[in-house]
Amino acid sequence: MTDETAVLSPSAVGPQRPAAEGGGRGRPGQVWRSRRYRWDLRFSPYAFVAPFFLFFAAFGLFPLLYTGWAALHQVELTDPDSMTWVGLRNFTRLWDDEFFWNALRNTFTIGLLSTVPQLAIALGLAHLLNYKLRGSAFFRVALLTPYATSVAAATLVFVLLFGRDYGMINWALSAVGFGAVDWQNGTFASQLAVSTIVIWRWTGYNALIYLAAMQAVPGELYESAALDGASRWQQFRHVTVPSLRPTILFTCVVSTIGATQLFGEPLLFNGGAGATGGSDHQFQTLGLYLYEQGWVNLHLGRASAIAWAMFLILLLIAGAARLLRGRKDSR
Repeated sequence: MTDETAVLSPSAVGPQRPAAEGGGRGRPGQVWRSRRYRWDLRFSPYAFVAPFFLFFAAFGLFPLLYTGWAALHQVELTDPDSMTWVGLRNFTRLWDDEFFWNALRNTFTIGLLSTVPQLAIALGLAHLLNYKLRGSAFFRVALLTPYATSVAAATLVFVLLFGRDYGMINWALSAVGFGAVDWQNGTFASQLAVSTIVIWRWTGYNALIYLAAMQAVPGELYESAALDGASRWQQFRHVTVPSLRPTILFTCVVSTIGATQLFGEPLLFNGGAGATGGSDHQFQTLGLYLYEQGWVNLHLGRASAIAWAMFLILLLIAGAARLLRGRKDSR
């Protein structure tokens, strides 16, 4: 055998693989698996997040848009399909509605009385729990107990505590020489009592948020402050609080939103008054006024306008908080 024959001989180069059928393409099963794999990579993330958007569209976006549409009409809850276009009249009526402004003032006062002490106490409790204490896990769970308690159960207990004739609060005041306070009928007294319920329920929740933020502060900052001779109070003022500014701003915004939507506590605090918020509307919040207009007076259009007014107020609060944070970050 010559050298040329040896080079061209198939046995010299080894066995030949048969050409793939279909012009070099893979088998039908392999093609289908490859295509299904590409589809899985492309569409699976959308399928995983689709339930959230479906529920949000059904229970978040649609009610918001429908409420905005109803706010532009005169519509009664007894006949929601019969709508009469009135434009912005429901909103302009709020401008001259003394009960709306009364509810807005009450909401602001109760929010101020509940938010400031609540966040201050929560910050102090978080600072104490940030140190190594015996049974710290028990105290952390105990802080969440008020948050897990039913609003109705907690409010009814506080109604008994703030009772005018047999309440424990008035009993303690009389023991130290003060007279009995009519907590449910006094303007400031009733607002203070409702704020106390809010403080009791939400202080522990905010304390755990502050505690989580405190544990993220680098320990080297405290060690440097201790080496410079700073006391624990000085470390708290000059290290802890500046490090917690974003968290404090977050809790302020969330607490303000919660105060604007306050409903359960004032509704149950004086059950006989219902949605009026006392005999003289002294602790009627925006949430109670919305409920009174929509489900007691059956004016669904006016209630929708109140809901959108609350929404715009929350947008203004969120915008102010973002502007404040932007100024602090730019310094």
